[in-house]
Amino acid sequence: MADIISVLASGYTSAALQTPSKTKYVNVDPALYNGTWTGTYSNTKKFSITVSDVQGFRAQVKYQSEGTVKYQSVLIKDGSFRIGDTKFALGKNDTASIRNVVTDPATGQTQLVTGTAKRS
Repeated sequence: MADIISVLASGYTSAALQTPSKTKYVNVDPALYNGTWTGTYSNTKKFSITVSDVQGFRAQVKYQSEGTVKYQSVLIKDGSFRIGDTKFALGKNDTASIRNVVTDPATGQTQLVTGTAKRS
């Protein structure tokens, strides 16, 4: 039990504090987000993100990456949204920056993998 408490305590003390965005949610152009975005992470795993039904600043998203499939309603703010442990940030010329936190089930260690997605 003491081990669990010490792990949790170290996690709280090492977590970086983020300043929340002070911008409001605003309607986005659906043409910028709708479609299927595909790419490869820095660890060579492929992924795809399908964005649909963009209305205002809300959208429906399907995320797929080597055996993992997630469906989620998301809120788009400052050109980005999160689906699970993955962050999608819209770029220029039909590209997006994708960051994903991967947890090793055997050790519990986390790793940040990044990738660039292109809309097809």
